Amino acid sequence: MEDNLITKDNERLKSFFKALDRMLAGLEKMAGSYRPPLNGERFLTDREVTRQLKVSRRTLQEWRYSGRIPYLQIGNKILFRESDIQAMLDKNLRKAFK
Repeated sequence: MEDNLITKDNERLKSFFKALDRMLAGLEKMAGSYRPPLNGERFLTDREVTRQLKVSRRTLQEWRYSGRIPYLQIGNKILFRESDIQAMLDKNLRKAFK
């Protein structure tokens, strides 16, 4: 029976770890040069917002018209900044009494 003991001197093992090192270097390079689009701000459509907040599109429209929630309109497209949604939720948070 052939001895299949793998040691640190095994060429296949050395090759494997060299490949891992190259992948890690590539990932670090990508992470270092990554720049989020639009200053890192994420924009959501009305459908995404209604799904996350579990409200109807009509309710979201009323919130827009009444000024409860800020939005952007480019042509016929309505977009919401994720940070504005979070700010609205934080503003309307009611703390527990105890």
